[in-house]
Amino acid sequence: MLTVVATANTGTFTFGWLILMVAMFYFLLIRPQQKQKKTRATMMDSLNVGDEIYTAGGILGTITRIKEQTIWLRISDKCEIELLKTSIGGLKAKEENQNVAKIDS
Repeated sequence: MLTVVATANTGTFTFGWLILMVAMFYFLLIRPQQKQKKTRATMMDSLNVGDEIYTAGGILGTITRIKEQTIWLRISDKCEIELLKTSIGGLKAKEENQNVAKIDS
């Protein structure tokens, strides 16, 4: 009889750890990734012509045209390239653009 009670408590204890591990995976891995995905989707929807961006490959430029799956990026005065939207790394910070202008002046 004593052995049965100890086994039941061990099963409950193991089940508790399993629930704890699932909760940790959710809060440490799944939830942050969902937030990042939502933030990226918002950024992609808010892209406009004239925005300065950087690509995943490190190319900096200004958006000149936007299509459904691609964008056109001006990387110098006479050079434009077409990129997939998925290759966009992010928007250049507005403060960074102002600091560069101050240094150039």
